Amino acid sequence: MIRLLRPLTRAVTYTRWLHLLVGGLVVLAVATVHGIEDATARDWVVITLLPVPLMAAVALVPAMRRAEGLQARLMLFPGAHAREARSGDEGADGADGEGPGISVAPSASWRDRGRTALWLVVRLELGWGLGVASVQLIGYALTLLGTTSEAPDHDGLFLPRPGQGAWNALFLPLPLIVLSALVVAAGGLAAAAARSLLGPSPTERLAALEERTEQLLERNRIARELHDSIGHALTVAVVQAGAARAAADADFTDRALEAIEETGRDALEDLERVLRVLREDAGPARRRPTLAAADRLLESARTVGAEVDAVVSGPVDELPGPVSREGYRMLQEALTNVLRHAGPVPVRVRVAVSGSALTLDVRNALPRQAAPTGRGGSGLRGIRERAVLLGGRASTGPEDGEWRVHAELPLR
Repeated sequence: MIRLLRPLTRAVTYTRWLHLLVGGLVVLAVATVHGIEDATARDWVVITLLPVPLMAAVALVPAMRRAEGLQARLMLFPGAHAREARSGDEGADGADGEGPGISVAPSASWRDRGRTALWLVVRLELGWGLGVASVQLIGYALTLLGTTSEAPDHDGLFLPRPGQGAWNALFLPLPLIVLSALVVAAGGLAAAAARSLLGPSPTERLAALEERTEQLLERNRIARELHDSIGHALTVAVVQAGAARAAADADFTDRALEAIEETGRDALEDLERVLRVLREDAGPARRRPTLAAADRLLESARTVGAEVDAVVSGPVDELPGPVSREGYRMLQEALTNVLRHAGPVPVRVRVAVSGSALTLDVRNALPRQAAPTGRGGSGLRGIRERAVLLGGRASTGPEDGEWRVHAELPLR
């Protein structure tokens, strides 16, 4: 019993009722103009169908679909999604499984206009039918209460009226129950029709999917940025601190603290830049580092104690932005991987820019205690993924007694 009465406690039941009644006012206006005094059954059919061509004509206006979509969101699916626009509102809200699945974009094709016209007709006729039923059932309930002063021939009720008697009040719940059931059923039908007819078109769904994919790629890129920058800074700090403690030399400790400070400052700048992107701050974000700043990475590794043999050849300063930025991060992760797993060992770094590609090659001796044979963790996997996204290729793993990170990135 409680389950059956639950829809009557929800505000959406009454907002849907109101939404349909407003749609039915168009038929009421036509009936008023046409005249309903002594109207025959044929007249009522004409009154009901006369606004249909008007609705079809109105649906040709592209903005009509947007207006109906906004109304449907507010009245048929009230909630946070109706009060607050999201980034996908211009496209296909609900394509990702959230929201009511109602588009608020203007009609972009004749198919959209046809679906909008069909929705307007459904709302018109369903609202008119529900309006007539509401008036009849409420009027009948008032008749059972004996509160109407109209004569039976002039009260406009289609239902047969009971005879006089106080016992009529016992049947008062019947028309109210029927009205409640009709309101709930009509509201559910309107919601289903709105999802079907005002829902996103295939083009809108594709646009929403592309936008969602771009957002996920951007989040993945930001995660990699944080992993590379913060991971490198922490690795350098840990190695420097351990070396300073082991050396027990004041000068070496000063140099180690200076290196930790510089690396930490760079990491904080990267973190601030990433947070600006996440917050969509209006202020200018710092530019991402490029391979032109590779010396900073190499010097950071040298301060830890690693013997870095680096050769940079070719016009590194003239690299395309994406290639140079991703190349910097790949070199940073390769050096971080050396320091984290092998410690301050000799490292050979080769950065070469040819006419059509950028080549990165980082080699270091394998740790004595373990010879890794796997494909590495998320950092090395990120190197391979970065290379693939730029149309290149990368490999990581042991080779001839060394650990090698090799990447080739096309310049176009």
